[in-house]
Amino acid sequence: MPAAPSARVQDVVNQRRSDLVELSHSLHAEPELSFAEHRSCAKTQALVAERGFQISPAPADLDTAFRAQFGSGPLVIGICAEYDALPGIGHACGHNIIAAAAVGTALALAEVADELGLTVVLLGTPAEEAGGGKVLMLEAGVFDDIAATVMLHPGPLDIAAARSLALAEAKICYTGRESHAAVAPHLGLNAADAVTIAQVAIGLLRQQLEPGQLVHGIVTDGGQAANIIPAHAELRYTMRATDSESLRALESRMAGCFAAGAVGTGCEHVVTESAPAYAELRPDGWLANTLRAEMMRLGRAPVPAEIEASLPLGSTDMGNVTQLMPGIHPIVGVEAGGASLHQPGFAAAAVSESADLAVLEGSVMLARTVVALAENKAERDRVLELWQRRAS
Repeated sequence: MPAAPSARVQDVVNQRRSDLVELSHSLHAEPELSFAEHRSCAKTQALVAERGFQISPAPADLDTAFRAQFGSGPLVIGICAEYDALPGIGHACGHNIIAAAAVGTALALAEVADELGLTVVLLGTPAEEAGGGKVLMLEAGVFDDIAATVMLHPGPLDIAAARSLALAEAKICYTGRESHAAVAPHLGLNAADAVTIAQVAIGLLRQQLEPGQLVHGIVTDGGQAANIIPAHAELRYTMRATDSESLRALESRMAGCFAAGAVGTGCEHVVTESAPAYAELRPDGWLANTLRAEMMRLGRAPVPAEIEASLPLGSTDMGNVTQLMPGIHPIVGVEAGGASLHQPGFAAAAVSESADLAVLEGSVMLARTVVALAENKAERDRVLELWQRRAS
């Protein structure tokens, strides 16, 4: 009698162990930034192409995205692979782990796709750190036939039902008038002063921010010479909140701070969205609970469900996906010696033995969670019914 699908998917991951670890390390060795992940995109699809997945390049007209499909079952499962890195510190968010685990999950599920009535879709989703590749792919219809989507992310803890903050990014450009700073300062309109006024207003606003709201930004242009009153200045700000409604309220208040800079200096200003907004993660309860059980089966100690919502949060465009369909984005623990995400220490840890274990165990956990979904008639029907409602 053949082994159960849940056992066979784990066997596939074990058999492909060296390939998956090699992929993770190769991605880590050549980090690429958002929308420039050409080598990473090619590497991530190579193993599934060899396995017989049908590759569709550049969905949503994104050169560094791909869609790889295997099987023809009615339950279409998406698996998201991220592979963009961070400026200056490489894979300090561990996206090499994400991509390798996504490939491992896809290869494992391909082994049982026909038996379980699955279509397995591995999605290469670029520009999670800056640019919102998943949002662009959602808008282009790349996820339209997918009933549920899974992925994982490395971090300092194991978290089954990970949450995230909604996020919006803005570029604020001030335009004034140049003049000699000593000879004729009265003829100038100082765009750098507009930046200062805006930042002071934001600093004062922080006392009144709602719980869960955060703002952080940088000055990307503040003038070129000290003796010239600058006519151009620019800010980049990120705004976060516990949910999209709170984020919209925060954006409105921040707009007033940006406007204050213009009013106080006589400059003009333009605020533009520099990337698609990210919605908050909404993990599917059944999938998250199943994943939690898989973590425990492998000897991990996930954070108790009752305190998951109290943990510090980042943001991800996977939130937009989970707003539309059942999905999960668990955190798989990696030992990083106290380093946190987006620190050089975590980049070093992303190719450690602990990181390699996260790739392999993460692949097993995700694959077995999908198998459990496919085998549970009630949950399978629920997910398909939600997809049919979305498609109609």
